[in-house]
Amino acid sequence: MNNATLSGPGQTRRLALYGTKGVVTRCRDFTQDALYDWGWTRARDLIGLDDENGEVVEDVLLLVSEIVTNACLHAGGPRELVLHQYGPRLRIEVADASPEPPRRRVPKDLTQPGGHGLIILERLARTWGSERRGTGKVVWVEVPVPPPAHRGRAVGGAGPVGRDPLP
Repeated sequence: MNNATLSGPGQTRRLALYGTKGVVTRCRDFTQDALYDWGWTRARDLIGLDDENGEVVEDVLLLVSEIVTNACLHAGGPRELVLHQYGPRLRIEVADASPEPPRRRVPKDLTQPGGHGLIILERLARTWGSERRGTGKVVWVEVPVPPPAHRGRAVGGAGPVGRDPLP
């Protein structure tokens, strides 16, 4: 675990969260829209995603799912999701009400779901950590920003302006 700090100019998106019902899906959709707007992928929907950054986008969505799920299971639910793309990095932060740092739990059965969240963070993120904020904490991960995937579209969410030429 590392205590990196957020610095430098970039693009930031924030999503205030309440409760736990449907929150993982809401956070994934919010993240997917931001990545599309920032040029990570040409497709707003992952169905049929085959561009060069598809696996990276899927990894980011998995990281968001894991952090938000952990906040739901162990901290009463997330309060806020923050995405900040700056320089060569994307930082994902999930704030919750618990001051307790994440702890690795040993899964009782490696073939069953549960207990793998921090292992996934360690494998997919360049770095991750947690820090106390107010009466709660923020769990964060950082991943490298891939090269832009947009072709025929203005970066920043302007929408399609043309079609990719066929090879």
